[in-house]
Amino acid sequence: MKNIALHSVHEKLGAKMVPFAGYNMPVQYEGVTAEHLTVRESVGVFDVSHMGEFLVSGENALALIQKVTSNDASKLEIGDAQYSCLPNTENGIVDDLICYRIKEDQYLLVVNASNIEKDWNWISSYNKEFNADLRDLSEEYSLLAIQGPKAVEAMQSLSSLDLSEIPFYKFKIGDFAGIENVIISATGYTGSGGFEIYCKNEEVEQIWNRVFLAGAAFGIKPIGLAARDTLRTEMGYCLYGNDIDDTTSPIEAGLGWITKFTKDFVNSEALAKQKAEKPTKKLVAFELNERGIPRQGYDIVDVEGNVIGNVTSGTMSPSLNKGIGLGYVPTNIAKSGTRINIQIRKKVIPATIVKLPFYKG
Repeated sequence: MKNIALHSVHEKLGAKMVPFAGYNMPVQYEGVTAEHLTVRESVGVFDVSHMGEFLVSGENALALIQKVTSNDASKLEIGDAQYSCLPNTENGIVDDLICYRIKEDQYLLVVNASNIEKDWNWISSYNKEFNADLRDLSEEYSLLAIQGPKAVEAMQSLSSLDLSEIPFYKFKIGDFAGIENVIISATGYTGSGGFEIYCKNEEVEQIWNRVFLAGAAFGIKPIGLAARDTLRTEMGYCLYGNDIDDTTSPIEAGLGWITKFTKDFVNSEALAKQKAEKPTKKLVAFELNERGIPRQGYDIVDVEGNVIGNVTSGTMSPSLNKGIGLGYVPTNIAKSGTRINIQIRKKVIPATIVKLPFYKG
């Protein structure tokens, strides 16, 4: 197990540390519900330094990214971020990621921690054709997600940049907490606003300490990965390994909006065909109509008790105080308002397919 740069800081704060994607990570501090509500109501900080960062540079950088990702990176201006995925050749997904355009011919790809080696090998195999400069910075960089409706106000004293002028999915590079050349990105995985801060490992402790000093008057707290999961589930954001994987296509997962057929990319022809013919299954969101907690792997059943799908993510929503989840069902019953049932151990709990997000803010 690898340790992130702030491992000892989290231990001193009393975090429960667990192995996750090859790293010892803080899963919770005071409790999932309290941490979840802190992010929804004020501001909290996640250490997500286990994420991977690949720097792609050179005259063929964009051509390589266009080939391996599903979204259209040619639309990116310097300072833009874009959600995308790496399709495989079997109608599945290698990983989902965020692409940042740093300079004219330089991009940063941020990938999931559990897929760093897999993604590197996948992208490198296609780079033989393009010969872009590809560098893995994952071991050198830390990443803090400062999330919540008070994030901008709480953090403004730490930067000469006007943080309120960084729109969603845009970023700036500048001073933050006494450190120069920090990436301040208005991205996140919670649906409550805020920033993600990319810095070097040797800089992250200073940034962490100053963030908590600046945020003290706003009730800032450290937040673990367990609350990150409940927050993203309330928004219906996909988690790799749960809702999307090597066997699920972006079309099935409702990610057609990041799958642009205006360019040629890995498996684009087959995915375009699947979109035209309609996939046989679709990722849907559902709310339980009675008390219960849906969990990953639970069966989705019809009124006769036949298994028609499976739950990919599920939780008791701290914001809504009801069981919510995501799962794949046949496309012909995937409409909002359709009644389904979730098999929770020996009980069958009725549920209704709903539109995302669960949490409206």
